[in-house]
Amino acid sequence: MSQWFYAEGNRERRGPLPAASIVELFRSRRIAGDTLVWREGATDWRPLSEFAGELGLDMPPGQPTAPPLPPPVQHVHIVAPAPPRPGLSGCAVAGVVAAVVGVVLLAIGGILAAIAIPAYNRYLMRAKTTAAWAQLQPLTEDVARFASANGHCPLNGDSGFESPESDAAGDIASARVGRFENGHCGVEARFRVPGKQALDGKHLWLDYDTQTATWTCSSDVADEHLPAQCRG
Repeated sequence: MSQWFYAEGNRERRGPLPAASIVELFRSRRIAGDTLVWREGATDWRPLSEFAGELGLDMPPGQPTAPPLPPPVQHVHIVAPAPPRPGLSGCAVAGVVAAVVGVVLLAIGGILAAIAIPAYNRYLMRAKTTAAWAQLQPLTEDVARFASANGHCPLNGDSGFESPESDAAGDIASARVGRFENGHCGVEARFRVPGKQALDGKHLWLDYDTQTATWTCSSDVADEHLPAQCRG
């Protein structure tokens, strides 16, 4: 036997019930011909009046038909968007990267400066001593000619040789000519380079051996600041 359902007030569904119960509900006027009912095998909900013959109901013709049930309400579950994960924004990440790159560049710059500045200072000092050596070459030629012509070393005040300060120029404060303790003629030049302790007040000695007619260069300046011909 089929099970029946009915919609009370065409909204709230009741059942399952046997057919006899549906007939009893109709006769007691708890449901009417326009009450929507459904039974097993039916395609959809229809007014009770359409099943009158099947249920043996004495129902006057023309009884109004209730509107069909509205489609079931579909409950839409709105899923709230997940909160953003805590973390750094794109700008913050870019800032961190820039800061790291800046620190690395500063470190590299510091290393390069630590290497380059001392190297540049050595180059600058060597350039000054090389220039001084070149500046003294005309004076050494005069010393060699005088010693060859006179058989002894010249002194400041001799013909062609003025005071030591007369040859001062550039970084040379004075250039004294005379005879060294080893018996060689020569030139003793004194540097004047304020603020450069590596050179200021130091000396450059040019030694002339009259026997071999050769010159040697020496100094109390560190070798790293001297031209190659004056080192050692």
